[in-house]
Amino acid sequence: MLDAAASATAAQPQVERRRRLSPAALTVTNQKVRSAYSPVVITGVVRLADFVLLSLVGVGLYFAYVRPLAIHWGYIASILGMSAAAVVCFQAADIYQVQIFRGQLRQMTRMISSWAFVFLLFIGVSFLVKLGGEVSRVWLSSFFCVGLAVLIAERLALRSMVRAWAHDGRLDRRTIIVGADQNGEKLIEALNADDDSDIHVLGVFDDRNDARAMETCAGSPKLGKVDDIVEFARRTRVDLVLFALPISAETRILEMLKKLWVLPVDIRLSAHTNKLRFRPRSYSYVGKVPTLDVFEAPITDWDLVLKWMFDRVVGGLALLAALPVLGLVALAVKLDSPGPVLFRQKRFGFNNERIDVYKFRSLYHHQADPTASKVVTKNDPRVTRVGRFIRKSSLDELPQLFNVVLKGNLSLVGPRPHAVQSKLENRLFDEAVDGYFARHRVKPGITGWAQINGWRGEVDTDEKIQKRVEYDLYYIENWSVLFDLYILLKTPFSLLTKSENAY
Repeated sequence: MLDAAASATAAQPQVERRRRLSPAALTVTNQKVRSAYSPVVITGVVRLADFVLLSLVGVGLYFAYVRPLAIHWGYIASILGMSAAAVVCFQAADIYQVQIFRGQLRQMTRMISSWAFVFLLFIGVSFLVKLGGEVSRVWLSSFFCVGLAVLIAERLALRSMVRAWAHDGRLDRRTIIVGADQNGEKLIEALNADDDSDIHVLGVFDDRNDARAMETCAGSPKLGKVDDIVEFARRTRVDLVLFALPISAETRILEMLKKLWVLPVDIRLSAHTNKLRFRPRSYSYVGKVPTLDVFEAPITDWDLVLKWMFDRVVGGLALLAALPVLGLVALAVKLDSPGPVLFRQKRFGFNNERIDVYKFRSLYHHQADPTASKVVTKNDPRVTRVGRFIRKSSLDELPQLFNVVLKGNLSLVGPRPHAVQSKLENRLFDEAVDGYFARHRVKPGITGWAQINGWRGEVDTDEKIQKRVEYDLYYIENWSVLFDLYILLKTPFSLLTKSENAY
């Protein structure tokens, strides 16, 4: 009877540990939130659009009026130079800001005056080098008028899009404040006083239960304690954690940072109430509030765009190249043992998001272990004959290319995603290694820095999981596209030479 009860208990799905949040925090996390758009990327795309549109207008007018069937490279060079000069002048006029895109009068007046300055500059240079007689005045005036009309139309369309994005919250920096006292209240008031700020304060967190901790700070509710922030940030989008504590509270701040550094968010220390003043370049600003940077979210803005393109382009090519191998492995799995070809497992994704990861089935179907409660060991009887080969060669991982290319919840390169119930000697991995969840500050990958250095396969000692975390954190801090490419190219060689732990 005891054996039957134990078997029934083991058959029950294990419940993940989730910290209980306060009703106020749950109200925030239950709100529908869309992903954010990077202002850095938006302004970069607008710069590129300005250059391309002006170049197309100039070249189009040249072929339409000046020389329909011939190319005069002096004209082409002038068009590209004027387009580039326009972008430089717009930058100098400070109109490449998302807040400026929302407005109309200030943006238009600066843009028109900058565009006119570019033409005056071109006319002056043409006069000095005695080329004025060779430039078509009709083309030049048409370029000015049509180019200006195109710029105005572009800005009107951009204004409409930016306002829609702002309405949907895609341009907000969702912020939580640590410190529910007078310092926190002053900080929130300073943030709210800036009309052009993109800061959206969600609430405040504080460990104190005495009179110093307010239940509401400048209209923002207290959502819980500092220990609740990690769980809160994994249930809703948080972009910035801002400490309202004075620098003199160094011990308290360090204790809190030990808990929060695993999150993929910016963490800053407000300096608006501190008497100690650093050099101006030491500060970054949140609106008009000076702050000291503590941690920055990894792989953001253009880095994120580059990694996304790398995954889609290289991953798509790899998937096409691997289709014959996928077909052969699928056939072998099907012929070797009864059951489905693919195996689906819940694993940790970016910021502890639970994702479905697909692999070729390598265990007998009736002995499948979707929660990975029991680690596969050497000569494990649950592994099929084909399964032993595809696990050793990592061919069982190939279906994850569909995760990369189609779902986008995996990257080609990154920390390997572990099953949510993976354990080391009856301890979950996050209990065995301090800072384990910092691996999830970036999207997980099919291969990674730890894997090509031999830390793959069975995890049966503290050293193996600690080394994985150590190598994964190194990868996160030193990421680049070239680093990803190096890891990807070295992966096949590491599979041949460093597979002693893969069973």
